[in-house]
Amino acid sequence: MKVLLTAPYENEKAFGELVGLVGEVIYRPWKPHGRAYNPAELIDLLRDTGAEALIAEHDEITAEVLHANPSLKFVGICRGTPSNIDLPVATKLGIPVFNTPARNAQAVAEMFIANVITLMRNTLPAVDWLENKNWGVGAHTSYLQFKGNELAGKKVGMVGFGAVGQHIARMLSSFPSEIYYFDPYYTDENTAYKKVELTELFTSCDVVGIHLPVTPETVGMIDAKYLSLLKKEAIFVNTARATVVNREDLLMLLEAGQIRGAVLDVFYHEPPDEIDYKMILHKNVIATPHIAGATHEVEDHHAFIMNNNLKEYFVNGNKTIRQLVNKAVLENLNV
Repeated sequence: MKVLLTAPYENEKAFGELVGLVGEVIYRPWKPHGRAYNPAELIDLLRDTGAEALIAEHDEITAEVLHANPSLKFVGICRGTPSNIDLPVATKLGIPVFNTPARNAQAVAEMFIANVITLMRNTLPAVDWLENKNWGVGAHTSYLQFKGNELAGKKVGMVGFGAVGQHIARMLSSFPSEIYYFDPYYTDENTAYKKVELTELFTSCDVVGIHLPVTPETVGMIDAKYLSLLKKEAIFVNTARATVVNREDLLMLLEAGQIRGAVLDVFYHEPPDEIDYKMILHKNVIATPHIAGATHEVEDHHAFIMNNNLKEYFVNGNKTIRQLVNKAVLENLNV
């Protein structure tokens, strides 16, 4: 099988493993261009290379791309959510689509904890104070002015308890912190984690993290109804998707000083608009430009996860793997 690979696969072991699984790999990563391939470019690449399958990351795999290549043996999306492919069309054409869930769970979990601690310990204003040469006579000014809090002993709530939330929970167990979570589709076997409804989670927790995908049910789900329940010393964290939170309600909460602050990595508009920047520039917000999942190791993770998908599906004949995101395709393939 000849596979066009546009996703980053810099790990030599993973790349060699992929070649062993499929036979021939044509490597045309998107990163040297600084942007993903658009539909016209993908159509040209697939035609010129004669590829029989595609493994991508951020490229736009539209209905046009799929209709131009209806015989693709599979499409691999090296992301947790395969939002850049027209799944209904792929399914109708009988093209299996695989994803790489949890590829960035460790990266997001580490940044979640790091930035919560940074906010709780007043690290950034302390650095700014020091760099502006405000340290006068006496050693206790900064000690008193920037005294913060420890994450240990705090109640941390996860709205959505998938791979990222579970990674954070395991890491926080050594602090230790109390873990609350809301997830109607999952119950963890660890009885140390407390499954609760949203009202209790927002009322009880010192830190509340959002770990929801974007679906018709989740868009705007976290609004004033829940945000207004947060403690005055609570920290709100969103490293998932911006649109699951009503940003006007969150901004109102921040500007009114009703919570201690927020850690934000995602925004309604990227690049941000005026309302986004009001939150980004708020003195009690740590904002980063959608980089919680951006580590070099994430690319290694997605490569090995995708390789395992292909091994399970094509070599071991396991058609029930959860990484097959359009399982209805099996009906078209008469499996």
